Amino acid sequence: MLIVNPRARRGGGSIDAARQVLVDAGLQIEEMATSKDENASELISRNADHFDIAIVGGGDGTLNNAAAGLAHTGLTLGVLPLGTANDFARTMGISPDPIKAAEVIAAGHQTAVDLGEVNGHLFFNVASIGFSADMAAELTEHAKKRWGTLGYGIVAARLLMRSRLFTCYVDHDDTTEKIRTMQVSVGNGRHYGGGMTVAETATADDGWLDLYSLEVDHWWRLLRLLPSLRKGTHGQWDDVRAFKTTEVTIRTKQPRPVNTDGELVTWTPAHFRIRPKSVNVFVPKG
Repeated sequence: MLIVNPRARRGGGSIDAARQVLVDAGLQIEEMATSKDENASELISRNADHFDIAIVGGGDGTLNNAAAGLAHTGLTLGVLPLGTANDFARTMGISPDPIKAAEVIAAGHQTAVDLGEVNGHLFFNVASIGFSADMAAELTEHAKKRWGTLGYGIVAARLLMRSRLFTCYVDHDDTTEKIRTMQVSVGNGRHYGGGMTVAETATADDGWLDLYSLEVDHWWRLLRLLPSLRKGTHGQWDDVRAFKTTEVTIRTKQPRPVNTDGELVTWTPAHFRIRPKSVNVFVPKG
């Protein structure tokens, strides 16, 4: 089963060459399309009996949309990165070139990865409350198609100038912490936001959620943090709270949106848990 998101940054282009790689490898490909009445997970679940592989062409939001169907049916995931950031592909070492990504699927090597869950919604990469959720709300499809990963920086710079700390309560491992933060992120995979790193040691199959909270009181301090955010070493800073867990609940005084892999899917209070080894995915050998 091949599902391509035509609204992804490169989803409107031709993937004929990538498809030919799959056909030459002996795969029988049937392209299917989502609709306003049926999302990717529903499409996968309804047709699962006829397929053993679900190839998803799009970005991280498209994969997010397919996560529940993949976990429910057990179909192996093949990734054709056609989005803006393609952070899950980056985490798994899959080339952003659709032809090379198709070669990975054709080679047949696969591994099992974890999923994160928040209020019943599954995600591959990271879920955030605060700054990143605000950015997801403002980063339109038009901006992503026009500017690519640069669009993240343009929107982030505008939001930084007006960002304010908010109060939340973090329940985990038999403790409750009251914090003032600009953003709380709970990561399942390794990369998010166009190449940021959840934590230096994070992987998509380690059985842990990695939480970090940016407790910076001035936007210029966040700029100093950017190199560490890209490398995943931000947990070493005094104004960043970071820890690993398998389950955590985040509560706020007023409901705040939760962003998972670039999609706003739920609101606080937000209950997170890890779903180990939930999806098999084709990856480069080694």
